[in-house]
Amino acid sequence: MKVHVCGVDIGKTVFHLVGLSKEGHIVTKKRFSRKQLLTHTVNMPTCLIGIEACPGAHFLARALLQQGHDVKLMPAEYVRPFVKSNKNDYVDAEAIAEAVQRPTMRFVPVKNEAQLDLQALHRVRDRWIGRKTAVINQLRGFLLEHGITVRLSSFTHPTTNYLSAQKLRSQIHSV
Repeated sequence: MKVHVCGVDIGKTVFHLVGLSKEGHIVTKKRFSRKQLLTHTVNMPTCLIGIEACPGAHFLARALLQQGHDVKLMPAEYVRPFVKSNKNDYVDAEAIAEAVQRPTMRFVPVKNEAQLDLQALHRVRDRWIGRKTAVINQLRGFLLEHGITVRLSSFTHPTTNYLSAQKLRSQIHSV
């Protein structure tokens, strides 16, 4: 029988592929490394391939799109209701293949490298701002232990509050 739809469960190094026929019967069930998966899909007739949207999914989706396949990414929480029995990688791949066929399924657009890079920069920046805020609050707490109260603006805008920063330095040195 011909593979009509595939579901791919992505792992760090191992990928599980389950292919379904038009009737929904399992036609193929295989385990691959990344390189083996890409080699196998090159030799397959083009079909619809479903993948959970997770780290590494966008790279794989772009590679499969270049091979001519129709690739759809789905959030993991939308695939979960289609898992039929005890969780394992083949069952997950089958659930992905089932979910990708649903007409009301919401898909995640495949991102190019520039979009992923920009997303990574935003995440790093957000984390850096959070860390900076935590350190500032910790410093304010340490100073408060010595009876020195510092306004938050003294830390966030020291150039505009130069006199406040100078006053803070003199208070610290006098302790």
